[in-house]
Amino acid sequence: MVIEPALQQQLPLFMLAALVLNATPGVDLLLTVSRTAQSGARAGVAAAAGICVGAVVHVLAAAFGLAALLALSAQAFLILKWLGAAYLVWLGLGMLRSAWQGASPKQLMPGRPSAASVWGDFRRGLLTNLLNPKVALFMLAFLPQFIPAHSSHKTVAFLALGALFFVQSLLFLLLVVALTARVARWPALSGAARWLNAAGGLLFLVLAARLAGTRSGAHV
Repeated sequence: MVIEPALQQQLPLFMLAALVLNATPGVDLLLTVSRTAQSGARAGVAAAAGICVGAVVHVLAAAFGLAALLALSAQAFLILKWLGAAYLVWLGLGMLRSAWQGASPKQLMPGRPSAASVWGDFRRGLLTNLLNPKVALFMLAFLPQFIPAHSSHKTVAFLALGALFFVQSLLFLLLVVALTARVARWPALSGAARWLNAAGGLLFLVLAARLAGTRSGAHV
């Protein structure tokens, strides 16, 4: 894929902006950290992969106009918004239940994670991202800012930036997984998973309420 010179000039600023976005605390970062701390690096990697695949879907939707339709259709936005909020509530209550029960990471995921548990973490990450209409609208608002108005291949440029965003997001989340897994092994933090579940569960409930109150025209 050949990137136009005008777009190449925008890449440093785009990569910096994408890094800031990836490092900003939110649902994706919280889910990656919590799954890693609770069930190990493999669970964190699976969740991160699901999140990034969800971002790819949003990029494709924005590139081919589906996100624009979502922005214009109040009913479609409302349906996706409530589905996303309900899913965040489900995740949050599950984390609070784990914290209340006081299960340790070893009790929650004994031995080597099974293929089913890895797929479950991938699915969590994927649905958390897909069911957030704010991500779709954000992609629609964010990526075009770095595409020159006179570009003759705007869709190709959109997809190229989306691919770069995917790669950077995946690398960043994998770094988060590696750091979290290392910190979680510290003896002084052996009980941290329970408190992380409690804090994460409450935060997911807050994010669900915030998402439920989002209007289709709101900034993300």
